[in-house]
Order: sequence, then structure tokens, then C-alpha cells
Amino acid sequence: MMGAFGRWRSFFAVFAVIVCFGFSSVGVSAAQTAAGEKVVWADEFSGPGIEVNPANWKFETGGGGWGNGELETYCAPGSMKVPCVGIEPNAVMAADGYLHIVARRDAAGAWTSARLTTQGLQSFQYGRIEARIKIPAGEGVWPAFWMLGDAVTTRPWPACGELDIMENIGKEPTKVHGSVHGTGFTGTPLTTVGELASGEDLAGAFHTYGVIWAPGKVQYYVDDPEHPYATYTRADLPKGAVWPFDDGKYFILLNLAMGGQWPGPPDAATPSVEEMLVDYVRVYQTAGK
Repeated sequence: MMGAFGRWRSFFAVFAVIVCFGFSSVGVSAAQTAAGEKVVWADEFSGPGIEVNPANWKFETGGGGWGNGELETYCAPGSMKVPCVGIEPNAVMAADGYLHIVARRDAAGAWTSARLTTQGLQSFQYGRIEARIKIPAGEGVWPAFWMLGDAVTTRPWPACGELDIMENIGKEPTKVHGSVHGTGFTGTPLTTVGELASGEDLAGAFHTYGVIWAPGKVQYYVDDPEHPYATYTRADLPKGAVWPFDDGKYFILLNLAMGGQWPGPPDAATPSVEEMLVDYVRVYQTAGK
């Protein structure tokens, strides 16, 4: 996700590997773990009430996209600080069993949304981390499922490392972006873009977005972990870059941004309410590791 800590990207020079692959909304069931795997942590967003579990998630607040030029203000539940509206929460667990991350445009044209993080609550190193998500459609929308290193408090971005498991922008409705970032490789060389073999928009259905993370290797998949569409290793780094993904644990983030340098602004056809639905987030690890 562009720019948690003053980050910027030069997308004019992005080296993107465009891959066509046949992932579908069915694929390999996330409940079917690979041999030796077990679920070590999960949030199924199906508990009582409408609030997310405070043992798993907290809310980052503020606006401006931390240097990305995003339009939304991220709001915490119950916040009445303008433009936030406490009686209209931007993240709710609904009766349909999904977490709804909601971006809204008010009558004055101001956007609000939510950004959830497990920082300081739940963090992990290695394994398979995935979320089943239905992303929204529309110009200027920017949903993301990503991770940052716990070391961000002592080694600010990009040294802490960043794993972008899923990013999509409204101007590219058929594409998913999977990226890695660290010292010496921010924004340009290590981004892979894939499209559905059917050519359908990603927003048309739920898809399972995941990372398979092992020492010295990061792989991304959609729906089928047996067929990753992107693989990154130390050998892929530019000269002088530093691989940060074996240095410690990482925490998880979910957010829905609007506008900014990469996706561009919403247009007249963009709905005034956009929703990113999350069915679950799960972390699988192999026994003994």
C-alpha cells in the first residue's frame, strides 16, 4: 500500500510483469490446508455485534495518505471529528458475516474510510497469509491487503519492509498488483501484475488473495496457492538493496483508500459509497516452523 510513512512511487518506471492466469472465485478452498499446515491465527468476522475484535485490530486515523495524496480521512469507530460521522462507522461486521470497510463521500465532497491494522496485537513471520475479499469498483478506488515489519517503529519505512499482498486501482479493474518493498527497491522493480484469464473485473466476485512467505522467498497467489503468479527472492533485488523479510515479524493491514497519486481521483460515475468486503483473514504455518 503506497506510503504508510511518507512513501511515494514512481509508476512511470514500474517494471511490471503482466501474467494471465486462470484463478477463479472457486480455486482451492482456503479451508483446505496444505500437508502439515495448521491455522495459527484467524479472524472470520462472524462474531456477535458489529465491532471488530479489539484483540486483533485497531484503527489508524488521519488523512492525506501519508504523502500519497489520498482524498479520504481514515476514521475510528465513534469518532465525531469532522469529516468523520460517529453514527456511520466506516468498518462494521454485518449480519452477512463479512467485515465491511466503507468509503463515503459526504455532501461537501469529503471522503471518509477505514484503515485497520494488527500492529502491536498480532504479528507473524513466514507461512501462508490470506484474506478472502470482494473489492469495490469505480474510478479512484484503491483497496489493499498488506503487511509491514514490526521494526517500523525503530527502522522506519522502507527499511522495515513491506509486503503488498493485494492492491487494485479503479482504472485497472481486471488487474491485481503484488509487490515487495524495502531499502533500495521502493515502488519500481518488484511489482507483478496479473489478470483473470476470463478478462472479468476482479470486483465481480470474492477472491482469495495470499502470500506464501518462506526464508529468502515471497510468493503471491489469487485463489490457488498451488499456482503463485509472482515469486521474489533475494536474487531479484537491485544492486545495493537490502532484503528485510527474514528480519522479524510483520503485522497486517486492511484499508480502502480513495484517490491519490496512483489511482487518480474518483470521477462523476464513482459511487458515493464504496465497500470492500472481507470474509476472513487467516494465517497458516507448517508444524515445527
